Parts: sequence; structure tokens; C-alpha cells
Amino acid sequence: MGKLYGLIGHPIAHSMSPMMHNGEFKELGLSHHYQAFDLSPEQLEDGVEAMKMLDIQGFNVTIPHKVAIIPLLDEVEQEALDIGAVNTVYKRDGKYIGTNTDGKGYLLSLLTLLKENDLENKKVLVIGAGGAARAVAVSISRAGVLSLTIANRTLEKAENLSSVCNSYTSANAITLQEAEAELQHFDVMINTTSIGMSPHLDRMPLSVERLNEGTVVSDLIYNPLETKWLKLSKQKGAVTDNGISMFVEQGALAFEQWTGVTPDRQRMRNAVLKELGGFSC
Repeated sequence: MGKLYGLIGHPIAHSMSPMMHNGEFKELGLSHHYQAFDLSPEQLEDGVEAMKMLDIQGFNVTIPHKVAIIPLLDEVEQEALDIGAVNTVYKRDGKYIGTNTDGKGYLLSLLTLLKENDLENKKVLVIGAGGAARAVAVSISRAGVLSLTIANRTLEKAENLSSVCNSYTSANAITLQEAEAELQHFDVMINTTSIGMSPHLDRMPLSVERLNEGTVVSDLIYNPLETKWLKLSKQKGAVTDNGISMFVEQGALAFEQWTGVTPDRQRMRNAVLKELGGFSC
């Protein structure tokens, strides 16, 4: 008999996770099932208890529960504590343990863009200081980079995040205006904000006027598949990537954590692209 896995969030009707995970279960001949559970903030505590009663072996956590779920779990891994959010829960020895595959997933997707995986020699700029930024910045800093700079509209939030990352690497905070002026000094730039997401397709997080050719420019947005920021960066010779890579990698890491089986990431990526109306390859 197969095992039950799931997703909790509110709202979650738009989530592609059930399609991605159930599709991979089927392809691998596993009789497991992945079910989405729409829980309002008021329902979270009872909902987590229900997940335990149903003996669910693992589940993903999305907005708005990534922070609120932490005290409801038996244990939380250190990286997730540093990030301040849990996006994946797995069961071990009867305990429900929280982890965060968002940052790890992003890190894996970033390494594929670097010619020699030489992250330790890179100067990285993270744009934004919200939840996604925390996951990306903490995981990158833990992996080791030459320097990490956080740029945000509210400098105080950037400073708070950089102080966490300073435990692992050289990190600092600057304004968005300072980031634009110093753009040529960064090897990797990552937009973690929603600026440029549909329907606001003409907006960009930063000007790319000072962008150097060969810079890695990454946008966590995948609707549209190519934002204006990515398009203009590519025209200037940048290596670009959208948010699908991170989405697939974080899902694949959760899949591995739960089942001990390595999924086919390209197949998962093709399924997501098909769902988004793009093309698979």
C-alpha cells in the first residue's frame, strides 16, 4: 500500500506541486499519493494534528504557514531555523521534523549555471529581504561565497538578513540605488522579489545598464517565463535563469527526503513547463 504525502497552505488551488509529485510517483511505479490541503491560519494547529492522525509521511508547507508551523513541529533543522521558515516536513522515528528545501533547491539550480561550480569565488547580490530572499541568502552563505550583498527597499530588513548570513560568510546590506551603481562588481544577481511578475510585466527590480557580460542573472519569478529583467540582461550577454529551476529542485529534494528515491528532474521540469503553457525539452 502506498503512503500519503501532502501540501498545506492557503490558498493552494494554483499549486503545481500535486501535479509534479503525483506525476513522478506514477512514472516511477510508486503507489504513493500527494494531496493538497487548504488550511486557513486559524485551522493550522488542528490541521497539523490531523496530518499526524492520518500518518502522513511528509508534506510541503507554503504561504502563509512557513513560519507559524515551526512551534508545532517536534524538531526543526538548523538551516530552517536560520531562514526562519519551514517548507518541508518529514517523519523520522515518529517525529515530524521541519526543514527548508527552498534555499538548497535554489543553490543546486545556481551551481548548474556556474561554469566550474566555483561559488566560493563569486560576489553575489540578492535583491529583496523577504521570505524567499532569506532562504536563498542563508543557503548560499552556508555554502560559502566570496561575498554576499543584500539590497532592499527597506535597508533595515536587508541589514537584519545580512547579520544572519554573516555567521557563515562576508555579508553586507545596501540600498537598491547603491546596488544599481555597483552592478558591475557582482558575478551573480538574484531577484527574489515579485517585481516583474504578471501582470506587471514592464517593471524591473534594478536597471541592468551597468551589467557586465557573463554575469549570472537569476529571477525567482516564472510567470512570465522570461521577465523583462531577464530579457534585457540576456541582451547584454548575461547567463539567465527563471524560477522554474528552483521550484523543481526544491520539490525534488523533498521527494528524495520522503521516499529515498531520486526523481527525474528533467521530467519534473517538463511537467511544470507544460502546465505553464511553455514547451518541454
